[in-house]
Amino acid sequence: MSDVIEKDTPENKKAETKTSLIDVTEAAANKLQAAIDKFKADNPTAQKPGIKLGVLGGGCAGLQYDLKPVDGAQPGDLLETFFGVEFYIHPMVLPYLKGTTLDYSDDLMEGGFKFKNPNAASSCGCGTSFGL
Repeated sequence: MSDVIEKDTPENKKAETKTSLIDVTEAAANKLQAAIDKFKADNPTAQKPGIKLGVLGGGCAGLQYDLKPVDGAQPGDLLETFFGVEFYIHPMVLPYLKGTTLDYSDDLMEGGFKFKNPNAASSCGCGTSFGL
């Protein structure tokens, strides 16, 4: 997939850690790795499974985050790797996601994925929807 922009090569690993578009905690990466493992079990021919991170219209604040396992990047997607999990990000969503930290908590109350997005002017109580 030569159209994928890889930011996690040995030549630029130091630059990637300084200029990462997003950040993902180890807890979030571990939970998403479990989703990838299920995806691979359901799709045994998957060649390069990873997580597509995007933004969709909707949610109570106007925009919502989208996380889903996929088999490889689309042409032009940016690739970021955190704790062994590959994330594919379309360049069109960068203005919405740049600087965002993705975390996960398995707390009984308010557990789940949490997005800390410095670009969001507002967000809903569930933490999966935001507005600019």
